[in-house]
Amino acid sequence: MSYEVLAAGTPVFSSDGEQIGKVTHVLAAEDEDIFEGIVIGEHAFGEGHRFVDAEQVERIYERGVELNLEAAACTSLPKPTKNPAVMHADPAATQAELHQGRLHRAWNLISGNY
Repeated sequence: MSYEVLAAGTPVFSSDGEQIGKVTHVLAAEDEDIFEGIVIGEHAFGEGHRFVDAEQVERIYERGVELNLEAAACTSLPKPTKNPAVMHADPAATQAELHQGRLHRAWNLISGNY
């Protein structure tokens, strides 16, 4: 299924079947049909939100999201940061820089700092 069907509160499961949280926000550039990831809350490993990159999402179902990470690996999911989002794509950017940009957008979305 498409990321467009995801709603807040949709359960998120690890690859080994454990529910690790619920979708809080879907991060996407809808005008370009680009799915960037999800922010989860109400998770099993502490307070605050956690960011899941699109590459870590294995499948999206109408009533759930399955990650390609085992439950133990999900404990290392990053928290969104407060830094501003990247406003342009640089072909020379590293994968880490692209991931950081997604984290910035996640934080801006959940904090209301568009």
